[in-house]
Amino acid sequence: MIGSKPSAIAAGVCGALFIGYCIYFDRKRRSDPNFRTRLRERRKKQRAAQDKSGHAQLPDLKDPGAVQKFFLDEIQLGEELLAQGDYEKGVDHLTNAIAVCGQPQQLLQVLQQTLPPPVFQMLLTKLPSISQRIVTSQSLEEDDVE
Repeated sequence: MIGSKPSAIAAGVCGALFIGYCIYFDRKRRSDPNFRTRLRERRKKQRAAQDKSGHAQLPDLKDPGAVQKFFLDEIQLGEELLAQGDYEKGVDHLTNAIAVCGQPQQLLQVLQQTLPPPVFQMLLTKLPSISQRIVTSQSLEEDDVE
């Protein structure tokens, strides 16, 4: 009991100093004139690395023609890969198609009836990751506009 009060005070002071340093560092980083430029460059590099990793480049979601072409290409490629037995890549392409689909619930119902249950389960587990990619790509496009 005797040593608990001074150690609690020391921990509180260390915590306050750490938070103060974090605030100082963040303010200094954001006030740097090259901060936004470096941030955009880093995001472009991440996007390029993501493109090289095998993910399909998502179309401009504001262009219905590009979205429709992307959707049809992804469905076709996914079906071809599934027919060849490459389930992993086939499911990746089908999840891309579902992500840009206007009515994903109906497409999921059709796929549930046509795909084997283990492949459909793979598809369901990959859906959150593609949804996150779409949200990320939309936020990156908005940042590039600024």
